[in-house]
Amino acid sequence: MADDSSLRAVGWARSLPLSSRTKAARDWTRAHLATLGWQDNAPETVDAVLLTVSELVTNAHLHTGDAAQLVLTWDHECLHVTVHDPSPRMPRARPATDDGESGRGMLLVDALADSWVARRCPRGKDVTACFRPPADRAGSASKGGGSAEGG
Repeated sequence: MADDSSLRAVGWARSLPLSSRTKAARDWTRAHLATLGWQDNAPETVDAVLLTVSELVTNAHLHTGDAAQLVLTWDHECLHVTVHDPSPRMPRARPATDDGESGRGMLLVDALADSWVARRCPRGKDVTACFRPPADRAGSASKGGGSAEGG
């Protein structure tokens, strides 16, 4: 038997200029999650993915004042949600304060995603959150996923 260690994945990418609204990123993501059947099989995971997309895209626009790129990659184990922006400044989960109106985005991502990681790249950084949908009734994984190294 031949070793077929190649990765089979499906992916989608979209550029989000600063003028785009976060809702456009959520709607675009929701449409692609529907093609995976997650709306019916894993609605809680869909909600977590959509909120994560909102947080990551908002962070990219807010902290860089520039466009962001949103990439979804489904490798049949994990949905990788990646947002790229041109800033080399790495995100971090900060303790929330009672009087702060912001600063909770990465805390939410940390709570929602199975794992997340930020990596510097030649022109900025990528922040990737990974989501595995819950097991289906038969005990096998739904159309959902695995995990990347955590952050």
